[in-house]
Amino acid sequence: MEKQCGLMQSGWLKQLHLHGNLTLNLLAHLFLAPDSPEARVGSILGDFTRGVDLAALSPSVRLGVRHHFAVDSYTDKHPDVLASKRLFSRQRRKFSGVALDVLYDYFLLRHWNKFTDADQNTFINEVYTELQNNENLMTPDMSRTTRHLVSHDWFGSYRDLDNIGYALDRVAARIRFENSFSGIITEIRPLHAELEKHFLSFFPDLQTFAGGIE
Repeated sequence: MEKQCGLMQSGWLKQLHLHGNLTLNLLAHLFLAPDSPEARVGSILGDFTRGVDLAALSPSVRLGVRHHFAVDSYTDKHPDVLASKRLFSRQRRKFSGVALDVLYDYFLLRHWNKFTDADQNTFINEVYTELQNNENLMTPDMSRTTRHLVSHDWFGSYRDLDNIGYALDRVAARIRFENSFSGIITEIRPLHAELEKHFLSFFPDLQTFAGGIE
């Protein structure tokens, strides 16, 4: 099973013809993953499984990968996610799942204390350390991405909606055909309250589902 995307995405995203591997909403996958460094690494490895022999992975890493796939599948079908996608304009709706992927990390950071008692900064710093200490479990592509993630503090930057816009524009620049994805933040801003409401309805359901994945 191969994945090229994050929490929101299904097979249609492969049709976007992106330069390189697309990795989105990593924070949500790490937050929801089973509580071990290996499983958290696996929860990101789910975006980098091309050419990986999943049967050769350690049980904890394999659990993290399986968790990633299950979370993606559940999310794709959730009514609040589907309703959120319908809020976007017709010309940008095909990219709405990508936008929501990144935006949901922003909303998770914004409403962190609703979902956990763990200190946000402590969690992020511990995850950064785990990623640095477990590169031996990663593919080369994943290792390059996580080094960039840590050195540029992606999760810290995602607290700012302007930075979400910059991140989405970087994704748009990697799509190899003419598209209207760039500037999608201009649609997100007026929809912010409604998108946030859907997230706050959706994420507790996802958290409950994720906690039962074995």
